[in-house]
Amino acid sequence: MANNTDLSLRNQVIYSVFVRNFTEKGTFEGVRQNLRRIKALGVDIIWLMPIHPIGEKARKGTLGSPYAIKDYRGINPEYGTMEDFKNLVNDIHGCGMKCIIDVVYNHTSPDSWLAENHPEWFYHKPDGSFGNHVGDWSDIIDLDYNQPDLWNYQIETLKMWAEIVDGFRCDVAPMVPLEFWKRARAEVETVRPGCLWLAESVEPEFLESLQAQGVPASSDLELYEAFDITYDYDIHGAYSRYLEGKASLSGFTDAVMEQEAKYPENYVKLRFLENHDRPRAKHLIPDETALLNWMAFLYFQKGTVLLYAGQEMESDHQPSLFDKDTVDWLAGMNNVDLLHCLHEIKQDPLFADSHYRVAALPGDGVLAVHEKDGQKLVGLFALGGEPFEAEVDLPDGDYENLLDGDEVTVKNGKLWCMCTPVMIRG
Repeated sequence: MANNTDLSLRNQVIYSVFVRNFTEKGTFEGVRQNLRRIKALGVDIIWLMPIHPIGEKARKGTLGSPYAIKDYRGINPEYGTMEDFKNLVNDIHGCGMKCIIDVVYNHTSPDSWLAENHPEWFYHKPDGSFGNHVGDWSDIIDLDYNQPDLWNYQIETLKMWAEIVDGFRCDVAPMVPLEFWKRARAEVETVRPGCLWLAESVEPEFLESLQAQGVPASSDLELYEAFDITYDYDIHGAYSRYLEGKASLSGFTDAVMEQEAKYPENYVKLRFLENHDRPRAKHLIPDETALLNWMAFLYFQKGTVLLYAGQEMESDHQPSLFDKDTVDWLAGMNNVDLLHCLHEIKQDPLFADSHYRVAALPGDGVLAVHEKDGQKLVGLFALGGEPFEAEVDLPDGDYENLLDGDEVTVKNGKLWCMCTPVMIRG
């Protein structure tokens, strides 16, 4: 684990923005005009998906993927200018939030500045042409980190952006050498002390497929040597299988407990129900009661919360990465008040530093507990949308549900969850 990782990251919420689809105009200015609304959700960090120019060669869709980057040191002119970007970041800071940007260092577009000026820094197929290690990523070519000069260029680029932003979300981080990330973290620290490093770690199946091809790739455990936060893709399969009716809820909760056992004590996971690469939570969990409970459980989990823009309105449409596909801001319920309340609850110090345990119960309910020094946070979540009863290690009596202020009662060591999530301090 990175030695200087701040455990208060477990109290924080990251809000992911794809500038193109965030507003109809798809500009930095459109994001800037919505900052106070974003802040009202209880957001601590805004993550801007790639802000750089997009390649034209082999482009997917009409506008191309933001992850097929043409110039790491440039700004996508469709979004605005460098001055517009700096103004946005300054206003994010003015609202008391931090800003991180995407770092896509495994690959570039085939017509990138680097491909044209330093073709020797790229992976080449046996016939000498550019290539990549993941076949369906047809709009990108892979970099070759056996080239020392590439390391210098990439780290200088990070230091340039670190003069402006507070951290980086690093795309498919396992496919870039761990030693590169460790050196990059150390050097960026001289420019931006306390810089935040978030790794998009990958699913175990993807990691195994890369290793089977002879492609070096880092595990989540290894990534913690350089990063503060990793994705929870290591348990995402269990989450998906439960929602698809292919596995029990206990498969998911058992996977969460495995994280507690195998990662360093100060590990931080990115907890999410959806992201730009996965279906919307509302699509996966159409039942309103179940979705409410999943959202509350998301915040109760040990780790940093991720919201993807539009999730607060229960949008069920996953926006395209390749074409203009503006978020429907009238899609469903407005959950601003709920998310703000959950963020307030999330500030409890026990979420940052505690012994955490979670278990599935009959009826597809979940009992989760944070505990340290005799203090407890107890949560009951009806993830199946049905009432259930749980045995809790609390004295009998009345308690306040932190979520809505209602009174709940522990009787004979048992507590009912009547579909509304229960969070109490004992």
